[in-house]
Amino acid sequence: MTEKFTKQNVVDQVVAFHGHMCPGLAIGMRASEIALKEIGPHALDEEVVAVVETDMCGVDAIQFLTGCTFGKGNLIHLDYGKNAFSFYRRSDGKAIRIVMRSDAFGSADKEWEKLVVRLSVGNISPQERQRFQHKKDERSRLILQAPLEALFEVKQPSKPMPRSARVQASLDCEKCGEKVMESRVRRLRGKTLCIPCFELHEPR
Repeated sequence: MTEKFTKQNVVDQVVAFHGHMCPGLAIGMRASEIALKEIGPHALDEEVVAVVETDMCGVDAIQFLTGCTFGKGNLIHLDYGKNAFSFYRRSDGKAIRIVMRSDAFGSADKEWEKLVVRLSVGNISPQERQRFQHKKDERSRLILQAPLEALFEVKQPSKPMPRSARVQASLDCEKCGEKVMESRVRRLRGKTLCIPCFELHEPR
């Protein structure tokens, strides 16, 4: 790990931002480590753009450490369910895609998988919950300490650099009356609707 990420205060700050430590957050921290090394910190708004293919905990680490955020428009979510993160530098077009290795955790941990299932369905005993927490902490620690090349593959993105964020006009939804970004309106029977109203009244 680089000096930046061996400092406990940096880990503590990310955990405080997110709310807890977990393997997902640790993955985001380590992916950010590569991004900051290869692409660099953002010097200007939108100089660095992140495209994340998951909505898991690690995205909070990416926001905190790289400065790419949804609000600035330089953090883009693709709902693919993959631990894959692309970073683009607008000034010279440099880009990388960081993908979690399938064997990053070694052989399958049947106990971990069983505990995850039991937790997800709400059928977990206090003893199992304690065991789950122990294994979660252990996994997080291993991710933070592992060599980056053991965790990730670094590739070239297959998609071009996203265009810059644009300020768009807002229109009134003719059903609920609420303002909606022009690029998100839908048309139904001659009316301009927001997405929720369109989905509510769209013919099935």
